[in-house]
Amino acid sequence: MIDQSHRREWNVNFDLNEDEEMLKALTERFVTNHYDHDSRRAFLNEPNGFSATNWALLGELGLIAAPFPEELGGLGLDATGIATVFEALGRGLVVEPLAENVVLAGRLFAQHAPEHLIGEWMDSLLTGEKRLSLAHAEAETRGRLPWVVTSAQINGDEVVLSGTKPYCIASGGADGFIVSARTSGDAQDKEGVDLFLVPADAAGLSANTWHLADGSIATSLTLNKVRIPAGNRLGGGIEAIDEVEVLAALARSAEALGIMERLFSETIDYLRTRDQFGAPLGSFQAIQHRMVTQYAAIEQSRALLNLALVSWDTDQFESAVYGARAYIAEHSLTLGHEMIQFHGGMGVTDELAIGGGHKRLLVLSRWPESPQAALDRYAGLLN
Repeated sequence: MIDQSHRREWNVNFDLNEDEEMLKALTERFVTNHYDHDSRRAFLNEPNGFSATNWALLGELGLIAAPFPEELGGLGLDATGIATVFEALGRGLVVEPLAENVVLAGRLFAQHAPEHLIGEWMDSLLTGEKRLSLAHAEAETRGRLPWVVTSAQINGDEVVLSGTKPYCIASGGADGFIVSARTSGDAQDKEGVDLFLVPADAAGLSANTWHLADGSIATSLTLNKVRIPAGNRLGGGIEAIDEVEVLAALARSAEALGIMERLFSETIDYLRTRDQFGAPLGSFQAIQHRMVTQYAAIEQSRALLNLALVSWDTDQFESAVYGARAYIAEHSLTLGHEMIQFHGGMGVTDELAIGGGHKRLLVLSRWPESPQAALDRYAGLLN
């Protein structure tokens, strides 16, 4: 008898179930009611690089809590649920940092924090009242190869942290940081790295903010003998980060696919209405061929994402995710370039969603590693 709990794996049924359809509708309604191009530009100019009002609303709607485990108050979304939400967010060009603060840092905390920290932080994380950011990458980091020189000295009931973390993504206004620090070994060793929860107001912690290409806010942290309780030590290490990064990669890929669909749709509308030489631009065969190529890239991206979804809860899931990410990260940028060219000079301005969407694709395709690095990871998992 076939185990029906793996229906998607056996039947390859890509139809959403009732709960997933409701989740999709909820996300799309949030986008429709709270996003247009002008409001998005205004959100990016807010102090943390996104709308505090929208973040609170996402908490009220349960979309922040959704990726967290059910036993902690979330919905325990599987791969299909996460992809459904993030594709809809991508189509809306939403700037609130759900992937980095919730799917990555939030789930990492939920899976590896000791019980007393769960009690102190979890309720506020589920509602969005508090946010966590991952502080892992360092100046010499290449992709996700291990490189940690930030040190952690454990002295009885306290830990002293020293070092720099220059690439804390989506961290403007974060309430705490999950910091990777070395307790033993050399910089490139996977062993000897632990994770620590550092409150944003900890003495000795200084933060300088900077902007990524898409306008979102990142932080460069300096830890100068930051003292935290030994109880702020989380379980896991680099392996724990690698594990949660798989779902984050899925979320980023689904968001990129949604952006690709949005840019393609807006360009189709433009080509149908913009006249050149007495005829709509979309009537020229050369342009039609180029648009067909990009349509094929969207369909291939969706197929690879679906392959990852039907691999959920199998030992092929990680490789399928990185295979999809490698393709989507590379081809989404090509699509963005094409859509900009079809719009001419105004395609790169802030007046259109095309330019803003392409900037977001730039970040999604290059963080935390390049498409080639994702392809190498995929190939390594196949061996």
